[in-house]
Amino acid sequence: MHSHPAPRLVATDLDGTALHRDGTVSPRTVAAFARVEESGATLVFVTGRPPRWMGGVASAVRHRGLAICANGALIYDLHTERIVESHLIAVDVLEEVVAQLRANVSDLVFSVEYEAGFAHESDFLLGGLDRRAGAAPRADSVTARPCAKLLALHPRMGADELHALVHDLVGHLVTATHSSSRGLIEMSAQGVTKATALAALAKEQGIDAAEVVAFGDMPNDLPMLSWAGTSYAVANAHPDVLAAVDHVTAANDEDGVAQVLEKLF
Repeated sequence: MHSHPAPRLVATDLDGTALHRDGTVSPRTVAAFARVEESGATLVFVTGRPPRWMGGVASAVRHRGLAICANGALIYDLHTERIVESHLIAVDVLEEVVAQLRANVSDLVFSVEYEAGFAHESDFLLGGLDRRAGAAPRADSVTARPCAKLLALHPRMGADELHALVHDLVGHLVTATHSSSRGLIEMSAQGVTKATALAALAKEQGIDAAEVVAFGDMPNDLPMLSWAGTSYAVANAHPDVLAAVDHVTAANDEDGVAQVLEKLF
């Protein structure tokens, strides 16, 4: 018997939070997610991942539920594996952002996530998932068409330092955040965050923030964690996240999210 009713919506980040370090969903976590849905609550994956990285997760959870991808820019139906809503960065904004960053920060290289697929400049060092996927499309221009997410990579600067710089330069044009240990900044359309997408989805279902529990580990999760009625960080989270949440659970490799869900449901 719980002293408080179970949440009506569970929102969780994936990489570094619900997934193990190797990117897998443990059987314990799969079972905990099933308990959430069997109770009648809504389960939402809220991730910086693009839809093209969601196949393994969708299979592990038997293609149930919705995913908020690309930090809120894309709403992805795991059942149909289709994008059902998009919030893109317009071409004129992309052009201005890239021009401002190139003029003020040397050695930056860019990539872009589209609704379907991605492209990168030749010097952009791909992350693990993309490296394993093999050949990747290179772009003569990353500003040729609207995109869900613009990524800027610096070979030497740390993520926190680079984020502060990017925010100061183009924060009036896009919303910048980061979720990586390397100097990689992720930019969405102005005002688009994990929180804005989650709040809109919750409102459609008549769910208040107070009825939501959210889990995260990196700065791109902070808007969502601040919005949710109850927030958890995993023990391996970024210091800013650990300082901002209501509760801390065990690390991702110890199934910290599942441990909490087993108690709530």
